[in-house]
Amino acid sequence: MSIPDYMQCAEDHQSVLVVVQPVGIVPEDQFFRIYKRISSVCQQSIRSSQRLLYIRYRHHYPPENNEWGDFQTHRKVVGLIAITTCASAKEWPQTSERFHGQKEVFGSTLYDSRLLVFGLQGEIAEQHRTDVAFYPDCDSCPDLERRVEDFVESIFIVLESKRLDRTTDKSGDKIPLLCVPFEKKDFVGLDTDSRHYKKRCQGRMRKHVGDLCLQAGMLQDALVHYHMAVELLRSVNDFLWLGAALEGLCSASVIFHYPGGTAGKRAARKPSISQAADSGKRHRPGAQELLIDPGALTTNGINADTSSEIGRAKNCLSPEDIIEKYKEAISYYGKYKNAGVIELEACVKAVRVLAIQKRAMEASEFLQNAVYINLGQLSEEEKIQRYSVLSELYDLIGFHRKSAFFKRVAAMQCVAPTIPEPGWRACYKLLLETLPGYCLSLDPKDFSKGTHHGWAAVQMRLLHELVYASRRMGNPGLSVRHLSFLLQTMLDFLSDQEKKEVTQSLENYTSKCPGGMEVITLPDGLKFPPVPFTKLPIVRFVKLLNLPVSLRPHKVKGLLGENMSSKSPFIYSPIILHNRGDERCKKIDFQWVQGAVCEVQLMVYNPMPFELRVENMGLLTSGAEFESLPAALALPAESGLYPVTLVGVPRTVGSITVNGYHTSVFGVNSDCLLEGLPGVKTGGCMVEVVPSLPRLLLSTSLPRSPHVAASEDISSSVALQLFNGETQTLTVTLDNIGTETLETLELSSKIISTKEKLLGDILNWDIQEAQSHLPLLPGCSLSLTVNIRVKLDFSGQENLLPDLSDDGISVTGLPISSPLRQVLKPRPESKALSADPGKNEHTHFKTLEAVMTFKYSGGGGHVEGFYRELCLGIHVDVEPSVFFTRVSTLPATSMRQCHLLLDVFNSTEHELTINAKNNQDLLLYASECQRMAIQVDKFEFESVCVQPEQSQQQWETERQQAQGSLINSTLSILHPSLQREGEASVEGVLNQLVLDHLQLAPLQWDVLVNGKQCDCDIVTDCRVGDPVSLEVKLTNHSKKEVGPLALTLVAFQDYQNGIQNHDLQDAVTFIGSNTFYIDKVNPTFSSTCTGALLFLYTGDFYLSIKFQDDSTRRDLPPAFFGLPTVHIRALESPIENGA
Repeated sequence: MSIPDYMQCAEDHQSVLVVVQPVGIVPEDQFFRIYKRISSVCQQSIRSSQRLLYIRYRHHYPPENNEWGDFQTHRKVVGLIAITTCASAKEWPQTSERFHGQKEVFGSTLYDSRLLVFGLQGEIAEQHRTDVAFYPDCDSCPDLERRVEDFVESIFIVLESKRLDRTTDKSGDKIPLLCVPFEKKDFVGLDTDSRHYKKRCQGRMRKHVGDLCLQAGMLQDALVHYHMAVELLRSVNDFLWLGAALEGLCSASVIFHYPGGTAGKRAARKPSISQAADSGKRHRPGAQELLIDPGALTTNGINADTSSEIGRAKNCLSPEDIIEKYKEAISYYGKYKNAGVIELEACVKAVRVLAIQKRAMEASEFLQNAVYINLGQLSEEEKIQRYSVLSELYDLIGFHRKSAFFKRVAAMQCVAPTIPEPGWRACYKLLLETLPGYCLSLDPKDFSKGTHHGWAAVQMRLLHELVYASRRMGNPGLSVRHLSFLLQTMLDFLSDQEKKEVTQSLENYTSKCPGGMEVITLPDGLKFPPVPFTKLPIVRFVKLLNLPVSLRPHKVKGLLGENMSSKSPFIYSPIILHNRGDERCKKIDFQWVQGAVCEVQLMVYNPMPFELRVENMGLLTSGAEFESLPAALALPAESGLYPVTLVGVPRTVGSITVNGYHTSVFGVNSDCLLEGLPGVKTGGCMVEVVPSLPRLLLSTSLPRSPHVAASEDISSSVALQLFNGETQTLTVTLDNIGTETLETLELSSKIISTKEKLLGDILNWDIQEAQSHLPLLPGCSLSLTVNIRVKLDFSGQENLLPDLSDDGISVTGLPISSPLRQVLKPRPESKALSADPGKNEHTHFKTLEAVMTFKYSGGGGHVEGFYRELCLGIHVDVEPSVFFTRVSTLPATSMRQCHLLLDVFNSTEHELTINAKNNQDLLLYASECQRMAIQVDKFEFESVCVQPEQSQQQWETERQQAQGSLINSTLSILHPSLQREGEASVEGVLNQLVLDHLQLAPLQWDVLVNGKQCDCDIVTDCRVGDPVSLEVKLTNHSKKEVGPLALTLVAFQDYQNGIQNHDLQDAVTFIGSNTFYIDKVNPTFSSTCTGALLFLYTGDFYLSIKFQDDSTRRDLPPAFFGLPTVHIRALESPIENGA
């Protein structure tokens, strides 16, 4: 016997063997459909007794194995069921002849046989025969199972009769010698009359009777016969049959201890693995059926206390003794080379028993012995079956890695070089079955849950073999999937050279069949999940980026609380926290805008030793509609953390959740979800999208600033350099480059960084000019003019300037009809500034930064209360132009005007001209100091409103700025070479004394000569001998009443040398009194007094108006009573023509 039956188990010893075979041409599907119905009758209760007959069916059985039927009766074919198709009566004789020929193959052992004929109708089919059944077709045979049951009963009758014959045999010394096929030649010439020979015959027959009793359902009798056979055979050293007797004893004991069997639930009758690869070879010699399902065996256990069963069956072996007897029997089989199949099958049976007893280590010893059993020259199919059975048995006892090893050997045997037609499909299927044994899974998610399990080198070898097998099968998609799985899960264990080789192979495969994210399903239903390349590249950090400053949406403050979804009267609500916890952890505190390009930053790492090219990389999102814009990357070899920005555009309003990203690497498209990435940090993945807003592009007429903006909110900036007091015009152009109409525009400004004292506003504009262009359609633009004027206080640096003194020069008495231009020192001797800029701090620029904020809105975002901001940063470097180092006043000659004496220093490197209104220009060379006098109007400080929250110091400062602005308006600076002009500033040098002289007195005096106003430098002409009218008017602007007052007019002449002549009785005569009396003048009222005088001689005369010393003057400051001196020039009277 050379073909083992790997489905053998201990309980098969109690079954009878029935062969079911086709006769003639029978469609395969029809045959196995009938075979399945026949094999369903696997046990039959005998009507005449309470015994059960077990039937074992085979659709193919080697005739040489049948020759061992006397050695073990369960190997004997006792029944034959033939299945055939016959379309007409002409085919019947040939069919019947074939049936008889089939019976002759097993004729020596058959108890009974049946022929099932399908398709034949007519007279022949109507004949009643016990051994033939006719059916119109395979679907019209309702009594098939009943006929099989009758057939089984007939087999039992013959079996029972043979048992009884053997049991009651009275032939005495004439017991025949039962032999196995290879023993027949060994017994030729033996002495049949010897006692040794007779014991041999008795022992073998006793063992044979035990087999018949076991098949007939008489377990106790079988045990007795087996024990007797063991004793007889042991005495004559008949080791082969002694092993068979011991195996029979073990089988009977197993049947007693484990009624559920050791084979578990039998699987459906299927062809062998090798036959599955090639259905045309299904009935080739050596074909066997697959093993039972190992999983069904785990439900059976061992009875902890077997003493009661052993008490009822004295001859039954204990579970431990069963294994010992199996070992003994196998050792006896091992003595015979031709009993290799018997030995192998005994090992298989023992392993199944040990599996139920959960004695894995002892079972492995039996299997190890089975591996080394030599069965001679086996065919490739037999080798495949042998290795497959060993794999299943190892899996049965829990040796999964050993099981995978033999399964892989079987797979490699399917494509051995000696096979003319390699079975790559069978090889691939077997390789897949080895995956669990090597801790491999088809799902890549199992490899991202922690440490790696299994031997990586073996796993990589197995995956390479799967790739090759699937390619030879003609399925490139599977090859790409397995190679992708190898690269993804085994990347950490690949050497640099292996990484290059694997990626090159993958690119070759994907050039013909690109890899994707679809699930691959095999014909047998096995599914291969997609393999995303989460390690090519490796992502360590994901961050959703806020929009650029100029594109961020802002909510109108009054609408911030209108859209709150949950309101609660409680300060703290654990229910809300519980429900919103996950959302709060993931949601971002900023918003994206519909239609705006949004960014997500990833920190990635290239683990490959070469440049990694990632194509079509984009975002995977859910929620609102999002258009991802793909990107292509080229990451350097082992780049370390490398920032990558992925962009996209939200197309609808709502919440967007970034679930992951998609890539295309080496021709494999991958969808990588963030939840499946180990060690990835993210600051939240959900963001709100607000309705679309217009987008403005800001451009200016000035160059961009090279300085860093003081705030990140500034989207654009300009830089300019101005002299202190200079004005620059800035034109701002706003282009609507978005898709929404601009509906609203607001403008504001603020100073963001300056330590200097700023005099006045720096920026001025007319917003109405820009708003007149609204609404602004997409593609249109508008312009806005902004005036930039900077006035800083440089007064703190006068101590660094040359000391300008009067040098003994007095200005008192100088005519002031023209501006005073006094060079106190010659220009060559003027104190110039040093060329070292580090020692001349007054030449340093002062910096001023301001921000203009444009708030604008429109479209759907405007309806929801959102707007955008554009911030323009203005960086101004202010250079001092002139310093007013000292300011003083000349003696007052007018009630409404005053002369200021200014010491001016040109701190620039260029000559400049200072222009005073109604006066001549003053030219200053670079670093030149000069003095000038200007005439300015006095200022009514009462006109400066005092705010309730202002302090006295603030009010004084405001007074100084107001008077300074008035003075500045009279001074302008012109740089001829630079063609630039500006305004001089004196605020910083005005002191309280100067301010007192600049203050317009609350008592306003007006002196009119001949009806003309006389003040300051005004000279009134008159004729000698003509009366001159004089009018003095007092207007009370104070808050108190004034008066009574007495005014006295005094005439004198000034010789401009410090000598005045008051003795003018002969030159000037007053018409009337020279003293005027003014009664009380209430606030806001005025009083006027008049008089006249007569000049008798020509010359320049001066009239001084003096007050008498009374109580009124002591209540008010003297400056309030400073009346101007009247200058009258008496001329010759013209000679009349008639004289």
